[in-house]
Amino acid sequence: MTVKIIGLAAAFLTTIAIVPQMVKAWRTRRVRDISIWQPLLLEAGMILWLAYGILIYDLPLIVANSFSILCNSFLIFMKIRFRDGDNSPVDDYICEKSALQEES
Repeated sequence: MTVKIIGLAAAFLTTIAIVPQMVKAWRTRRVRDISIWQPLLLEAGMILWLAYGILIYDLPLIVANSFSILCNSFLIFMKIRFRDGDNSPVDDYICEKSALQEES
C-alpha cells in the first residue's frame, strides 16, 4: 500500500508541474519561448509510459500519464494556435523595458 501511495504522490506532483505553464500560456496567449519539441517529445514518452502502465495494470502510471497527455496536448495546441501573435516585438517585455529606459 505504501508503494502505491508514493507512486500516486509522485504521479500527482509530476503531473501538475505543467499546469502553471498551461495557465500562463492561455492567459497571455504567448508561447514564443516554449519550444515545440519539448512537449512533443514528452508526449511521446508519456504515451509509452501510459501503454506500459496499462500493460502492467499500474494505476499511478495510468492516471498520471493520461492527465499529462491531455495537458501536453493542450500546450501543443496553444503553441500552434497562438504562434501568429508571438512575432510582435512591441508586446515583448524586454522591448518595453528597453523603450522605457531609452525615454528616461
